[in-house]
Amino acid sequence: MSNIRPKLSDKGAFHGYRIVAACGLIQAVNLGGVFTFGVLFPELEREFGWSRTAISGASSFAFLIMGGGAVFMGRAGDRFGPRAVLSVAGILFGLGYALLFRMEAAWELYLYYGVMVGTGLAAHDVATLSTIARWFVRRRGLMTGVVKSGAGIGQVFVPIAAAALIAGPGWRFTCLLFGVTAIVVLVGSALVLRRNPAALGLKPDGEAPDASADQVQAEAGVTLREAFGSRTLWILCTAKFCDLFCLFTVIVHIVPFAVDQGMEPTVAAGILSTIGAMSIVGRLVLGGAYDRYGARRSLVACFAILAASLVLLQFAGSAWSLFLFAAIYGPAHGGFFTITSPSVAEFFGTRAHGTLFGLVVASGTFGATLGPIVAGGLFDGLGSYSGAFALLLGFSLAGLIVANALPRHGQTPGAGGNTGIASSKRAS
Repeated sequence: MSNIRPKLSDKGAFHGYRIVAACGLIQAVNLGGVFTFGVLFPELEREFGWSRTAISGASSFAFLIMGGGAVFMGRAGDRFGPRAVLSVAGILFGLGYALLFRMEAAWELYLYYGVMVGTGLAAHDVATLSTIARWFVRRRGLMTGVVKSGAGIGQVFVPIAAAALIAGPGWRFTCLLFGVTAIVVLVGSALVLRRNPAALGLKPDGEAPDASADQVQAEAGVTLREAFGSRTLWILCTAKFCDLFCLFTVIVHIVPFAVDQGMEPTVAAGILSTIGAMSIVGRLVLGGAYDRYGARRSLVACFAILAASLVLLQFAGSAWSLFLFAAIYGPAHGGFFTITSPSVAEFFGTRAHGTLFGLVVASGTFGATLGPIVAGGLFDGLGSYSGAFALLLGFSLAGLIVANALPRHGQTPGAGGNTGIASSKRAS
């Protein structure tokens, strides 16, 4: 046992914290790129004259590819580890963005952004957050929140930087520079990762070597087949469909809506940055709260905040009201992305976490696929976003009802969902 303790770090720090930092950087680049598409939206509309349905359709296609690939990437991560999966994904993501600089036709937007960026995004959550779920048990929610705060930081700074570059060298140079930078950062960060603490002779949470029970439990859990019989799994999938339907519609359409209200594009991009900044609050606060209150209460809180913000959006039109919406909406946005991975681990363990988490994400991305394109179609048909925003409010309320059906904190899922994981985890 003495040969294990020094491995807690060469410099005294638990290696899991380095993994948290690397995963946070991966999140910052990937989600910063997603938010930047909203800044590119008016430029593509202006230069090519494409409809908002066509442009948002590329984003929806990317989310569809991301969702379909999430299960595959999660399963690949379970089998081969996060380094290989995230390296390949990072190259695809960055190359897809870089190739946008030469785009002349709509089919290229669907190929470069929809297929290549979408495939690269398929690994960003399932591979990073499954790794965090294996490296941390007691602080799983908080550490997931820290990692997802990286996404929030990316959402704050990347769209602002992109808007500034677009105003100068233009959107093509911006895409090329971001794509090349993304490849370097994403692949470099992926090389820091290891599947679980056992790969380095460590224990989850930086526990001393005699805490062997935690190590056994960290890789315990149900199989994919067993999880399929759980009602809880499908509740999580349905809730994720509802939240991503709302979240990605807002990401794609809030800047065009703000521009329609008379705001300058660079000011409108500040709404996305405000969402990103406030999402950091949600990621940290709701991630920490998850460790205490569990999946059900955390998810209900996210949907309640989301619904409140969408009520305000029904009446927003001025700059101050849109920034107020962003400030309320942001914590829910961050919270949703933080608590999903720990929720899967809470109910099903980490044995097949990547695959199961990928399945939940895939279910959600069907909502992310439909939301932006339905909103674009409603705008093109009605000439306003009123119908789209009302639909988002409806989905947020539906998600609130669904989330309330989850098992209570520390309670084993009931009939049809007898995983036994939640109770064993809380007892440890």
